Formats: sequence, C-alpha cells, structure tokens
Amino acid sequence: MTAPISRFSVPALADLPEDIRTKLLAVQEKAGFVPNVFLTLSRRPDEFRAFFAYHDALMEKDGGLTKAEREMIVVATSGANQCQYCVVAHGAILRIRAKNPQIADQLAINYRKADITPRQRAMLDYALKVALRAQEVDDADLAALREHGFDDEDIWDIGAIAAFFAMSNRLANMTSMRPNDEFYLMGRLPKA
Repeated sequence: MTAPISRFSVPALADLPEDIRTKLLAVQEKAGFVPNVFLTLSRRPDEFRAFFAYHDALMEKDGGLTKAEREMIVVATSGANQCQYCVVAHGAILRIRAKNPQIADQLAINYRKADITPRQRAMLDYALKVALRAQEVDDADLAALREHGFDDEDIWDIGAIAAFFAMSNRLANMTSMRPNDEFYLMGRLPKA
C-alpha cells in the first residue's frame, strides 16, 4: 500500500514484544497477510493484548450465536458507526463464514432490508440499540429477544459484541485505520 495504514506510527515487527510478534506472524501465516488492525494496535502492547483477548473471548467462542451471526453484529453496527475498516475487514470474514457474497454489503448499508431471518433481524435491532443508544435499553428489549429463542448468555453476547465494536469503531476512526486491500475481494467469488 502507498497510503499509510494509520495516522499514528506503526512499529517495526522486529521491535515488537515476542508474544505480539508471534501472534502477528501466526495471523500472517493463516491469512496470507497481517490485517492492519494488528499493526496499528501493536504500538501499545498492553492495550493490544487486552483488545485481542476480549475480541477472541467474544468472537471465537461457541454458544447460541453462530460465528457468522457474531460477524453480522460487527458489520451492521460498524456500518452505523461509519467505520470503514471494520465494515471492510469483518465484511470479508462474514462473507466467508456465511458463505454468502452479498450479506455483508446488505448489512453494512441497511440491515432492515438484508436477506436475513426474523431472528437475526431481532438480534441486529438490539445490537444497533446497544451500539447507538445503550442508555435506552430496557427489559422489553430482552423480552423481544427471548421470543426469538435467545437466552441470557446470547443476549449478553449480542450486547457485548455491539459494545466492544463500538469502541473498536472509534479507535479505527480515530487512527484513520486503512483496510487491507486483500479484504475487498475475500468471500466474493468461489475459490477456484
């Protein structure tokens, strides 16, 4: 890339603490590139570790939400928060996990018109409320989710993912984090 990946300096790989360098190299091996969020946040090692520990606790666990539904929350809330990095990066992950090349674009623009189930619509209604108007969340919101089969752990996950990515969206926008070019085509065409 010719454009900077952040408005803040990014440390050289050799200058990073061993645990962070190891994580970046493992991500690079798996994905074929290092997502810019890893590079941008690596300038603050303690925050990097805390960020990715919480990210992984929310996004990589088993539970009532599928991994694709977790990514749906990220893409829809990131679209509402106008976070280009998260829409592009997590849109790519969503397309792959949902095996649907259209879903990420639909959710990022207007989840209410996306090709999703009523259960997923209820999930995103709640996620957007947490992301944008958390002070308005009340017991009726939880009751509506329970009617769609979500239990308290699922409801916590929906809210926690929305809240975590609201923070992530703000960090990405503050740093002017640039999405990696590789994300744009991921999951759009079947693998050859």
